[in-house]
Amino acid sequence: MVWQVTLLGFIAGLTGTGLGGLLACFISKSSNRMMSFVLELSAGLMLSVVCFDLLPHAFELSGVGLTLIGMLVGIFSLLFFEKCLSQVRKNIQKSTASRLLRAGILMGIGIALHNFPEGLAVGSGFLATPQLGWSLLFVIVLHDVPEGLAMALPMKAGGMGSAKAAFYTLLSGVPMGVGALCGAVLGEISPAFIAVCLGFAGGAMLYIVCGDLIPESKSLHRGRFSTIGNMIGIILGILIALGVGT
Repeated sequence: MVWQVTLLGFIAGLTGTGLGGLLACFISKSSNRMMSFVLELSAGLMLSVVCFDLLPHAFELSGVGLTLIGMLVGIFSLLFFEKCLSQVRKNIQKSTASRLLRAGILMGIGIALHNFPEGLAVGSGFLATPQLGWSLLFVIVLHDVPEGLAMALPMKAGGMGSAKAAFYTLLSGVPMGVGALCGAVLGEISPAFIAVCLGFAGGAMLYIVCGDLIPESKSLHRGRFSTIGNMIGIILGILIALGVGT
């Protein structure tokens, strides 16, 4: 079971960001308005599945207390790792690479960092119920496609070749497999560990949505079109959670 879940995590990570990088090869130019829309759609999907599927399962397994502890650990872990990466970001920003290329590299670092808790959600989700695991897997693949686009398009615009940009987006999906392995191994200890892992992943994913995806979207375009994307993502996430869970 552990190795099957790990393999699914690797496949999901590589497929989501890889598809985004592949699509970027065929897009010559992307408007900020459309990129903002797809980022908000991705944020809505993730927000919906975390609130209506992942966290409720964690509450059922081990109550509110352990789940909230896991959520807080997940949030503060991401804050800590992003703080550690701040120096790397400064060094990249001081490099001679173009502004767009730097933006793509920074996006790639963020995606790789965020893919670990998403993999943790998949691994512990399968241990909770197969339905939750598949629901999370499907939504995370959908969510990673626009992230792959958001990483590859600036790299291309900054002068990097299409094949190289696509390869780097593919590479950023690898941490999801590592996260899935950790989630599956820890989840086999006890239901309480599954709940903590789900809480950790849920907190980290909420941080990604509120601290990264939505602000990034609003920095690209502040109109209503992106907000509509968020609403559509939430509705789709609810339908996916209900459809897979039945």
